[in-house]
Amino acid sequence: MKLQGSFSPPGDKSISHRIGLLSLLAAGACRVSNYAPGQDCASTLAAVEALGGSVRRQNGELWLEGMGGRLKEQAYLDCGNSGTTMRLLMGLLAGVRGRFTLSGDESLSRRPMERVAAPLRRMGAAVECRDGRPPVRVIGGGLKGIAYHLPVASAQLKSAVLLAGLRAAGATTVLEPAPSRDHTERLLALCGADITGEAGIWRLEPSELTLPAALRVPGDASSAAFFLCAAAIIPGSEVTAEGVLLNPTRTGFLSVLARMGARVQVEEQGAEPEPWGRVRAAYSPELTGCRVTAGEIGLLVDEVPVLALAATQARGVAVFEQVGELRLKETDRLAALVSQLGALGARLRVRGEDLVVEGPTPLRAPEDLDSLGDHRMAMTLRLAGLLAGARPAIAGQECVAISYPGFAETLEALLS
Repeated sequence: MKLQGSFSPPGDKSISHRIGLLSLLAAGACRVSNYAPGQDCASTLAAVEALGGSVRRQNGELWLEGMGGRLKEQAYLDCGNSGTTMRLLMGLLAGVRGRFTLSGDESLSRRPMERVAAPLRRMGAAVECRDGRPPVRVIGGGLKGIAYHLPVASAQLKSAVLLAGLRAAGATTVLEPAPSRDHTERLLALCGADITGEAGIWRLEPSELTLPAALRVPGDASSAAFFLCAAAIIPGSEVTAEGVLLNPTRTGFLSVLARMGARVQVEEQGAEPEPWGRVRAAYSPELTGCRVTAGEIGLLVDEVPVLALAATQARGVAVFEQVGELRLKETDRLAALVSQLGALGARLRVRGEDLVVEGPTPLRAPEDLDSLGDHRMAMTLRLAGLLAGARPAIAGQECVAISYPGFAETLEALLS
């Protein structure tokens, strides 16, 4: 089995989340095309509507009506499985007068929220978590701007503070220890916010926002990564991702593939609302393991599972430094990678906060695997099964709908 052909990944999750949420604070109206179809972004839209926002679907497009901050003063918001929805809403609602409760499913209810709550309290919001986890209660309004040093490179934490800063008295400054996704900053600027950034320091003044009249969401880079990485390691494969996001804070996985010796070509085709274009990857029999530094992890954290799979087919040792954050995802992804890829014969181990992969390793086909309810693990294991020449049963495979509902259909179309 090999992968051949072109595909268009679904709309980018990160941009989709953010344009939906910004409609709550901004004026105007926006026609959004290629909005991400997964369950996580649907949770964001449900929260927007629960707060009084206007969401209309017509002819495959999404129409958002800006609320200008005129939201319901009390709301119970179910964020489903989406940590992005919950964490960004915490920041947004911290600046809005009202009382709000944010909850989620069983998986989200185990994930930490205190890291986001702490700076919001410093700004003046009342934020309560149960043992640092959901449900989260926010009493917003009356904020003051702060200077905040992020303890880790985290786009969600950075975004929460910046969103709160939109309605705070005085400037809000966020200092990053290493680069992370910058979609919030880009969309804030596009909507007219007074935001500046240089050398990892972002400064935001209280701002009134206006939605762009139209926005097309580029294809999700993290979704594209699964098939691009798989093409690099499955003999005879060559695939092309069309219309994919090329924001430099999201293409770290391509740099790692290139460093490993993969045959990857990138062609930028447009720049609005962010850089996007075409990426082609082909089977590369001479991959070599490499070190992925702690400073790079913020630019490829969601792609670590499939990059680890690629590393099982590379010569030598690959090290992913300081990836402890993976323990805090939908499941403990570090433990899941070691147990599930290990069941296929891969040699992986966790060394402190680092993930170490030794290769190359021929993978064998086990009778069954377990996604542990994690969409990125489910997709990684499905591709690992192909590499082993099999289609093992994967428990919880349906969780791929969280981010890539059409994954199975895309895979079947590319198989030859």
